[in-house]
Order: sequence, then C-alpha cells, then structure tokens
Amino acid sequence: MKKIVLKGRKIVGGQAEGEALVSSQSISFGGGIDPYTGNFTERGHPLMNENIKGKILVFPMGKGSSWFSPMAHVSRLAGTNPKAIIVREINPQVALATVVMHIPGIAYLDKDPTEVISTGDWVRIDADKGLVEIKSRSVSRLSPRKLH
Repeated sequence: MKKIVLKGRKIVGGQAEGEALVSSQSISFGGGIDPYTGNFTERGHPLMNENIKGKILVFPMGKGSSWFSPMAHVSRLAGTNPKAIIVREINPQVALATVVMHIPGIAYLDKDPTEVISTGDWVRIDADKGLVEIKSRSVSRLSPRKLH
C-alpha cells in the first residue's frame, strides 16, 4: 500500500480519518447535496447519488450562495456530514461550512488533492499540523476509481 503525505493550511483544526470521496468539480451544499440524507442531488454532477456521510470530502472549491452554510449546518444536525474537508482553494462558503459542521478542514496543499487522492483511498487529516496522509489502494495513480 503506497503512502503519500501532503502539506497545507488549516481551515479548521482537528483530526479525522476515513475513506475519500473525490470530485474534480466544485461542490455546493446549498442545493447540490441533500442535507437530510447526505446524497448528492445536483443534476449532471459526477457525484450524483454518491453519499458524503462519514467520508473525507475532497474537491477543488465550493460554489453557491449564502445557502451553503445553513445546509451544512442541517447536515451536521442530521448526522450526514463528512468527517473532514480537503479543498484545493478555500472560499468563504467552504470556510464557514467547515466551521458550522465542526469538522477539520485543510486547503492550499503542496499538490492538488483532487489529482493525488482517489475515491476509496484511506485518508488521515491532521489540520492542526497541516498534514494529509493518503494510503492509496491502487498501485498506480492512474486508477479509474476517481469520480470526475
């Protein structure tokens, strides 16, 4: 099993580990994810019908409006939120959602996390130290398991 370590900047401190769910496209909690089930509902999104509950959610950036953080809060209350967020670039929606969900988050890693991490990889995040450890299930980084 291959191990990779990335360094980045803390959004919200804490540690978590779990299975990665990766998207190369931006994500919206305000209309793209059902906060009561944790299922992606955005039509045409590559993660349509995938579930974020208990996953380490990896994506480039958040998108959407002021509904992003209230829906993230509902997700936390419903117990359908991810364990942590790893994002390529932070924006106000993702920063606030990470705070509201009370989960660790990290951004601005030394490599693009959407290219290094694949769906199904086991990921450990230590946001306080700015570290992401990936234990890849694949021998090759060209694994078809990544969801775009």
